[in-house]
Amino acid sequence: MSDEALAAGGPAAGGPAAAGVRAGRARPRSRVRRVVWIVLASLGGLILAAVIGILVWSQVGVMDAEAGPLAAVRADERIVMSEVDGSVVLAPASGSSEVGLVFVPGAKVQAEAYAAILAGVVADDDVTVVITRPWLNLAFFDPRPLSTFTDLVPSVSTWLVGGHSLGGVRACQLASDADGLVLFASYCANDLSGSGLPVLSLSGSEDGLTTPQKVEDSAPLLPADAAFVEIPGASHASFGDYGPQAGDGMPTISEADRDAAVTEALSALVATLPR
Repeated sequence: MSDEALAAGGPAAGGPAAAGVRAGRARPRSRVRRVVWIVLASLGGLILAAVIGILVWSQVGVMDAEAGPLAAVRADERIVMSEVDGSVVLAPASGSSEVGLVFVPGAKVQAEAYAAILAGVVADDDVTVVITRPWLNLAFFDPRPLSTFTDLVPSVSTWLVGGHSLGGVRACQLASDADGLVLFASYCANDLSGSGLPVLSLSGSEDGLTTPQKVEDSAPLLPADAAFVEIPGASHASFGDYGPQAGDGMPTISEADRDAAVTEALSALVATLPR
């Protein structure tokens, strides 16, 4: 290239032609960055919308405890019902308790809805019961370890963990830190077949959600000597006092008979635990 061309600002001198080449290269890179930012912003918006949706859904349609059964527990002189660090605690009025049960509610069911069905084992067998309040009313969103709840009653040395429905699935995940497992209309998603834990699985013949077939199909995940008790006439919602539940069967058992059946089964399990 001649000196005149260089002086005129040709490509070799970084003149207009060279600037055009650089601009041509820069424009595609700029477009790529804009696309990346748009994609990231869209993903962020979707995640935020999903989080907000879950938060709203978890607070809508929570099934409250029925007033009658809850009032009966509060009036029972054999039981002291209290709230301790956000959990509901049922303790024998005698003050003597060697065995405890940490119980995890089903999805979007108020903790107090399980007070009446668990009251019998408190009054008859001096078992202390701690009913948790899962984060967002959903057990899967509650990462707290079992010790969070057992530490609320440090005088108790032997602990069962249990739960209803989704709460039972979470209880299975916590079972390695417990001395036994109790399932109310539930089953495990993790394998506990080699755990050696004493296990009680209570189910209902009329359960339309955790059906008898689902309980049977998941049985291999529990120890071979797990106790399975099907309560005739009990539905999914029979294992709490919060009213009917969509998709469930129609219960034909009375609350009194249900409570007696549950207490009998729990008492049999408690009797096998070492003290």
